[in-house]
Amino acid sequence: MTSNALDGARQTGCVDGNRRRGRGARSNVAGRFESQTVEAFDDGWESEGDLPPFKTTVRTDAARSIVTRNDSPDISFDRTINPYRGCEHGCTYCYARPTHCYLGHSAGLDFETQLYAKPNAAELLEAELAKKSYTPATIALGSNTDPYQPIERKLGITRQILEVLAAARHPVGIVTKSATVLRDIDILSRMARDGLVKVALSVTTLDRQLARSMEPRASTPAKRLDALRQLSQAGVPTAVMVAPVIPALNDHEVEAILEAAAGSGVREAGYVMLRLPLEIKDLFREWLATDHPGRAKRVISLIQSMHGGRDYSSEFGLRQRGRGPYAEQVAKRFQLAAKRFRLNQRREQLRTDLFRAPTLQGGQFELI
Repeated sequence: MTSNALDGARQTGCVDGNRRRGRGARSNVAGRFESQTVEAFDDGWESEGDLPPFKTTVRTDAARSIVTRNDSPDISFDRTINPYRGCEHGCTYCYARPTHCYLGHSAGLDFETQLYAKPNAAELLEAELAKKSYTPATIALGSNTDPYQPIERKLGITRQILEVLAAARHPVGIVTKSATVLRDIDILSRMARDGLVKVALSVTTLDRQLARSMEPRASTPAKRLDALRQLSQAGVPTAVMVAPVIPALNDHEVEAILEAAAGSGVREAGYVMLRLPLEIKDLFREWLATDHPGRAKRVISLIQSMHGGRDYSSEFGLRQRGRGPYAEQVAKRFQLAAKRFRLNQRREQLRTDLFRAPTLQGGQFELI
C-alpha cells in the first residue's frame, strides 16, 4: 500500500476538505486490483484532524520504452508519448485516472499526488527514432496525462523530448491544459515553420470558478486562451478541444468557447463528451454531490441517455460521442458553431518527409 494509504487516507467516503484542499478528487478509495481498503470512522478522539494534507510526491519511472502504440479507430494517431504518470492538474473527470490502479494506487487522490516521471524519456525516444525499422508518423504528446503539468516546470522532460523531435525533424501533436506550453515557444515556432507541430489546448469552460473546481491546478481559461493567441501569433498551428462536454453543466458554453478560441487565432476545433469508465463514475458523482448537488441528478440522467441507460459504453465510435437525441443535439450545435466561426475549414497535415534518424553516440553517420 502507498504512504497515503498507510496514513489512513485511502478510505471509503470523502476525505476531509482541509486534507484535500486544492485537489480535484473527493476520495482515495483503493484501486480495483487491491485486496485491502481502509475505512475512516469516528473513534471519539477526533483523530482525523491530525492527518496531514495530501502532498505531491514524484517518483522515478524506470521506463524501458517511451513510445506507446495504439490501433484505436477513434483517434487520429497511432503512437503517443507520456512523460509522466498521474497528473497534478487534478481534473475530476480525467479518463486516465483508472490507469493509476495498475501501479497499485487509487484513481482518486493518489492519481494527482503520487506522480511518476520518466527522466530518461528523451534518451529512449532518440534510440527509438534511430532504429532502421522506424517509420515516422505524428507522435501525440500528452494523450494520457498532461505533458505540461506543474512538475514539468522543474523537470523539463517534455522540453527534452521536443528537442529530440526537433533535431530529427519529426512531427508532433501536443494536447495540454497548461499555459506552460509557452515556455517552449522557441522550439515550437521553429518546428512550425517546417510543418512539424500542432498544439491543442483543452478549454472546458470559460467560467473561472467552475474551472477551478473541476481542474484545480490547471491554467485558468483566460490563460489557456492567451496561450493559444501567443502560439498562433508565433506561427504555430493551434486547435481548441471542448473536452469534456458535461451535460447540464458546461454544455451551454460550446458556442462561446469556440468563439473565444477563434478570436485567439485558432483554426481547428474538436469536442469529446464526458466519459465515465471504471472508477471515474464514482469519483465524478462524489464531486457532483459536493459541488453541484442540485444538478447531479440531471447530469447523470443525460449521460446515461447517451449510453443506453448506463454510465458508459466503451464501443468504438460511440464512447467519445454517445448516441441519442441529446448527443445528436450537441454534435449539431458544435458543427454549426464551428462553421460560423470559420473553424475546421482546413486540417493541418504535419510533414513526415523531412525526418532524419538520429545518430546515436558511437554510431556511423550517413554519407552525404
